[in-house]
Amino acid sequence: MNAAIAAARLGAPSAFVGRVSTDASGEHIWNHLKSNGVDLRGCERGPEPTARAIISLTAGPSFRFEGENTADTALEAADLAALGVGPHILHGGTLGMFRGRTAEVLTSLAERHDGLVSLDPNVRPAIIGDRGRWDHFHQRWLSVTHLYRSSDEDLEWIWPRRAADDCAAELLARRVVTVIVTRGRHGVTVYTAEGKLDMSAPPVEVVDTVGAGDSFVGSVLVSLWNLLRADRTAFASLELRKWQAIAERAAAAAAITCTRPGADPPYAQELDPDA
Repeated sequence: MNAAIAAARLGAPSAFVGRVSTDASGEHIWNHLKSNGVDLRGCERGPEPTARAIISLTAGPSFRFEGENTADTALEAADLAALGVGPHILHGGTLGMFRGRTAEVLTSLAERHDGLVSLDPNVRPAIIGDRGRWDHFHQRWLSVTHLYRSSDEDLEWIWPRRAADDCAAELLARRVVTVIVTRGRHGVTVYTAEGKLDMSAPPVEVVDTVGAGDSFVGSVLVSLWNLLRADRTAFASLELRKWQAIAERAAAAAAITCTRPGADPPYAQELDPDA
């Protein structure tokens, strides 16, 4: 959802595919998506409750997750036909990648998708109860993924004690065309068959890092949409040097998000004030 909102705020036609509850929290989510211009024609509504992470600050930050039989796990079908003629860029990851019926529905969508497929595993170890199930769906997504974005912390959880260069090399040896590894304030590395490109992150006063990764990937997807729409051939031919501007813009979007509380991605005019 946050990546869809980031893309919409940056000016791209963006849609969210998932199942949203009809309870009070679901209404809040639905209205948040609508108010940000996200297309909801590929969405379902259902009576199941909204999943919640309950934050406690009484004895240091902690949270508990309430996500049994919630709406996000109960997606019945996913069809992009309602969004018009494609191909589209399909982006997935986080909880929808492995929870409930939704996991199979979204994985099957990715496997039959005829445009670019982007994956951000965005691992939440405290919520992953069945590592084998997570691995199963991660592997299926990897078999059809063209763009793989991951934080350094995600890589450490997925492939413990392996260097990012080694992980990227393995991904590139498969179907993946481009790997992006983000390291917070330590910058970004982009890997392609041509080699790798390192970039620093803009320094900012951090208020909250929630949503920074989604803002980053949302910006990347908007840049790709503006450059080549969802053309796989054009993406595979994208020169490494062209990733410099794409990654720098995405890092700037993430940095702005870090300066304010909550998942609050920037608008296009914040990245391009003179445009």
